[in-house]
Amino acid sequence: MEWSDKGIVLSSRKHGENAAIVSLLTLSHGRHSGLVRGGASSRARAIYQTGNLVTAEWRARLEEHLGTFSCELVHPNAAKMMDQRLALQALVASTSMIERLLPEREAYPETFKNLCSLITKLTAQDYWLAEYIYWEIGFLADLGYGLDFTRCAATGGTENLVFVSPRSGCAVSQKAGEPYKDKLFPLPPFLLRKDKEPRVSQILDGLRITSHFLALCARETDVDKLPPARGEFIKLLARS
Repeated sequence: MEWSDKGIVLSSRKHGENAAIVSLLTLSHGRHSGLVRGGASSRARAIYQTGNLVTAEWRARLEEHLGTFSCELVHPNAAKMMDQRLALQALVASTSMIERLLPEREAYPETFKNLCSLITKLTAQDYWLAEYIYWEIGFLADLGYGLDFTRCAATGGTENLVFVSPRSGCAVSQKAGEPYKDKLFPLPPFLLRKDKEPRVSQILDGLRITSHFLALCARETDVDKLPPARGEFIKLLARS
């Protein structure tokens, strides 16, 4: 068995004396792991940094085996973020969630493309916080937890949408939600595409919404908890 594909490095951990187990998100083969012989060497470690784009060849005697990877570096994305602590933590948060929540060896081409797009924004050194929330919302949709902020879940109306239901993930208008506002999430205006550079407080409101549904996904897929890297990203953002 063998195939070739594009991949983004999710993680790399040492295995034995000089090898590494590398996890990639690939375009056509989904989240996939493989053994890299010599993967713990200094030269190889530069290739298998989280977020790097590589071309990968995977080989195994049988499809269900771990198999081996041979990769070539295409874009050293991780190196471009080494002096951007918050962006680097956002990268680690996104890749660790993919590794924790995405089923292995199932193709998710939209997830791959969206992660590539997010990494491009993170390395551009422009304002990217809103784009990160949009990425999490897209990831939730890929996992089957689509959120809808276009109309009120109670009335179907499109005006004065100010809350989000923790049950449905849908927007709720001010009038319909007022009696239950203590049980609803506030809907930050940027999620209605009304603000291109929202304040950090609004970003944190957005993260509370996505946190709720990502945690729900984690519980329902028996992985229990979200990866610590995402919590560290939120803490670092709040301190900023």
